[in-house]
Amino acid sequence: MASDTSGPGWLFEQWGAKLAQSLGAMLGEEPRVTVGPEAAPTPTEGLLWWRETLNLFPEPCIWVGAPEASWRQIGNAVLVSAGIEDADDENIKSTYQEIVSQSLAGLSQALSSRLRREVSRKEVLDSDPPSLPSRVIQVYLGETHTPLYLALAQKLLQFFEEPAEKLAPEPLVSTKDAGVETDSIGPTRAYPRGLDLLLDVELPVAVSFGRAQLPIKDVIKLTTGSIVELNRSVAEPVEVIVNNIVIARGEVVVVEGNFGIRIKQIISRKERLRTLR
Repeated sequence: MASDTSGPGWLFEQWGAKLAQSLGAMLGEEPRVTVGPEAAPTPTEGLLWWRETLNLFPEPCIWVGAPEASWRQIGNAVLVSAGIEDADDENIKSTYQEIVSQSLAGLSQALSSRLRREVSRKEVLDSDPPSLPSRVIQVYLGETHTPLYLALAQKLLQFFEEPAEKLAPEPLVSTKDAGVETDSIGPTRAYPRGLDLLLDVELPVAVSFGRAQLPIKDVIKLTTGSIVELNRSVAEPVEVIVNNIVIARGEVVVVEGNFGIRIKQIISRKERLRTLR
């Protein structure tokens, strides 16, 4: 897939790539996904629509539409690969929607990295169609291909109408150029120009109590009261994750009625790379 790394087409290409990755994780092999070269009038009849609002704007800005044949083919392909041959319509539909959710979560992460700010999402299923042009995204499954439609609000596209160099981070400068000052205690902490602009950026921090892998057929059977066994014993420390990287381990404590984590170990840079999620 040819990638437009400088203009608004980057968004469409990114979603196509994230969609391929999400399907590949379920199917065992990434399918080919192509993005139409130009926006065209969006179909308004017979499509299942998914709508998202990002924290960049108060109004919705992303729509994904699927003809019935498309969401059935995608959802059924994933279920069949998991050994479920006779899934009903509701399971096929929810499986397709899970793939869309994963792909849009990947797009949100890519936007966070590109725009250097956290981009969070709010999703609405079974939405009304947008009054916007869309691009056709073709998903190739075996010998056939099936279309999806991606429509993006103009406000979101405008983020990428600037030249690529304006979106890139400022280059780091040496400590000498940054102007390090010293005092009687010793040198103060100096940050390169450009990095100091990022020090107040908020990062998502999560705590992992453990993980588990389940076949899709078992996930579908989960109900209220179901128990999922994790891969961590109650005596092991929990992991502190920042931007999908484990940076520390600690123990769970209670702080004024809320859960908290007491840091017991800061892990090395080498180990952080191994735990990249």
